Amino acid sequence: MRLRGERDERAWGEFLLLYEPLVLRLMRQRGLQESDARDTTQQVLLRISGAIERYQPDGAEASFRRWLFRVARNVVVTFLTRQSRRAEVMDDRQVVEMLDATVPASAESDLFDAEYRQQVLAWATEQVRCEFRDSTWQAFVETSINGRAIAEVATELKLSPGSVYVARSRIIARLRAKVEEFEAE
Repeated sequence: MRLRGERDERAWGEFLLLYEPLVLRLMRQRGLQESDARDTTQQVLLRISGAIERYQPDGAEASFRRWLFRVARNVVVTFLTRQSRRAEVMDDRQVVEMLDATVPASAESDLFDAEYRQQVLAWATEQVRCEFRDSTWQAFVETSINGRAIAEVATELKLSPGSVYVARSRIIARLRAKVEEFEAE
């Protein structure tokens, strides 16, 4: 909603940071060459910027992502239709069938949502990293991300196992809060 009305530079920066990589991956998954994937991604972003004022959320948590996904899918259909007409005549139905043969729309939408969640978590991680000491962060990374045993990490970092548990818990709680804060905006 921050993208509407006055142009909020920070909101657009965050939007691009989160969604541009997702849309680009979607384009690549559709089999577009790198330059075409980048061009169609830019078209999606332009359409979003031009249509954001008319966007009406339906109250569902993933409403915006579904809308963005539809815009991206429409851009791909338009692009593939134009490409196919250059090579041979295909109707819109055939283009949609070709898209679904590559990745079904429902699976693609699920993948888009999963990648969105990963992108938000990466953003939140960048936002909260500076709030913690290096040893605290390292304990979190080694146990939560790398899957190492708490006792092993505690010995390596010269911390008690309890300190590692607390470090991990504090960072996870902070990441959750940052993600919830982002989602609320």
